Amino acid sequence: MRSYWLWLLLLMATWLFAWLSLPTETAMKPWRLVAISLFLALYFFASLLRKRPYQLTVLLITASVIATIALLPNRVGEPVPYLMLLYSLIAGKAIYRLPPLLAGIVGISILSILVAPALLGYPHFSPMFSILFVAIHAAGMTVYSMTRTRLEEVELRNDALLSEYRNLKRRIVSEEEVARQEERTQIARDIHDSVGHKLTALLMQLEVFRMQADEQLAPRVQELKMLARDSLEETRSAVKSLKQQETGGLTAILGMIRRLEAEQFMQVQFTVKHGALSMPLDTIQSFAVYRAVQEAMTNIMRHSKAHEVAVTFEALGDDLFQFEIINRMPYTVDVREGFGLQSMRERINESGGTLQVIANSDSFVVRGVLPILRKKGEVK
Repeated sequence: MRSYWLWLLLLMATWLFAWLSLPTETAMKPWRLVAISLFLALYFFASLLRKRPYQLTVLLITASVIATIALLPNRVGEPVPYLMLLYSLIAGKAIYRLPPLLAGIVGISILSILVAPALLGYPHFSPMFSILFVAIHAAGMTVYSMTRTRLEEVELRNDALLSEYRNLKRRIVSEEEVARQEERTQIARDIHDSVGHKLTALLMQLEVFRMQADEQLAPRVQELKMLARDSLEETRSAVKSLKQQETGGLTAILGMIRRLEAEQFMQVQFTVKHGALSMPLDTIQSFAVYRAVQEAMTNIMRHSKAHEVAVTFEALGDDLFQFEIINRMPYTVDVREGFGLQSMRERINESGGTLQVIANSDSFVVRGVLPILRKKGEVK
């Protein structure tokens, strides 16, 4: 957009000084004013033909002919030097917008138009000057075209490297998760094979001892047996937890934020307020918070141009946990909840909480509140 206004400013200044350089009676002729207006109309229409190179080529050649007619001096006058600047602007637009072959056709057409006034008996630039003018411009614009092509190739290579980098980051994260899961599985297996078997053997020996003990020792042996059984159940629960892949909690959320910052170049400001990390969320609530943050940030990546997100965890007193995701960008349309937001709301509601999705004039906010369900005897 900036280049358009720069070209327009240069074009208007060139036409203004070119028109002022003509004698008053020559500049005010109606056909000349019509030709200038037609040239400007073609210039504005050229922006609609960016994806139609052949039509744009014809338009630029036509604009060159009209510019020559508009600034054609009387038979006894001098050629207008500003006409060369207009040719330069037209040639520059051809190089900038057209493929090399079509841009070369426009350049050859401009050279032919430069020679035409001499054949018709009008004042003209010398043939050698015209040839040198076209040659210098062709050389400069060829260098520009080659440089631009190399820059585009560099950008393509950078995009390919960036894609490969993102794939490598995903592979590393995946391999880390697999290695961590294998390690957790091995630890669970070791606990099951060692501690679990020994506790089972201990239970069997206590049962044999209880059967052989007298009535005074029987209650004490029963208490030891219950303690061993509880220890075995807790061990089995720990083994089961180790075998399950982690799908929620603060660790998973931090891992997701790191991946988004590395792969999607998002800027995430993560804030924890008032001891939110010490709030005892259960497994279902932790999973619901993880999915809510994931869905909100995915929507921001898809629908927002500002990839800046503020994620806040906050403890509201001793019994409420609040999370908030804010994207600082104006939203002028109504937000309709699709499948993702509806699933997020259902998870939060199943966890006993509430969810708000708000589109303000300057931001998009997802805010959820969950109750803390403490176990009996647990200290707040």
